[in-house]
Amino acid sequence: MIEARGLSKRYGDFVAVEDVSFQVGGGEVVGFLGPNGAGKTTTMRMLTGFMPPTDGTALIAHHDIFAEAQAARRSVGYLPETPPLYPEMDVDGYLRYVVTIQDVPRSQRRAAVDRAVERCGLGEVRRRLIGALSKGYRQRVGLAGAIVHGPPVLILDEPTVGLDPIQIQEIRALIKELATTGRDHAVILSTHILAEVEAICGRVILIHQGQKVEDAPLAELTAGGRKLEEIFAHATARDVVAPGEATARAEGSA
Repeated sequence: MIEARGLSKRYGDFVAVEDVSFQVGGGEVVGFLGPNGAGKTTTMRMLTGFMPPTDGTALIAHHDIFAEAQAARRSVGYLPETPPLYPEMDVDGYLRYVVTIQDVPRSQRRAAVDRAVERCGLGEVRRRLIGALSKGYRQRVGLAGAIVHGPPVLILDEPTVGLDPIQIQEIRALIKELATTGRDHAVILSTHILAEVEAICGRVILIHQGQKVEDAPLAELTAGGRKLEEIFAHATARDVVAPGEATARAEGSA
């Protein structure tokens, strides 16, 4: 579903992302971790077509982000940390707008909007202006906008920020459901909440100083009682190392 091939992004002499490659298959929820400034958001923006890579390419649902840019963009649902919402629109109108620009067939638009509203718990506010909603509800609207057109790939940046504990549990359950039901979706989840990764992700990709330093199943990383916080700390407390070295060092110090 997702295949990054040597993605790099440079700004003059500054290298934001360097030669990052990985694959995410249908049914996978992958935690995409790293400290602030590690290159996570830059990588996600390249995958979603919001930012062209300096080198490398990626396939989204078998569509090359360069050769088939429009098809690739339609195959991904992207939720940035701050969703680009329109405060003067009501929830229902915003979602109708999204399905229209995503070229959902006219006969399917109403059902698509209703389904996203139900999944994201927006039934009580669907007629209210987005600008009048709480931060938590606005986050739900952003997630609804990411999934309303039924994309096979979801890239979510801090999807539960601003939600209360009950809403967090509901959104986590929704993300797991989207990935595992029929194995139709591939999900990349970027978050600073490591407990969230442990709750819903089956695999972890860790990026540091623009390079991938870990890519392994969560169960493998935490085998023997090791904590994800420990793996994260070992991988990010020093200069970039080869993939796998962070785990090896953590095992050696355990």
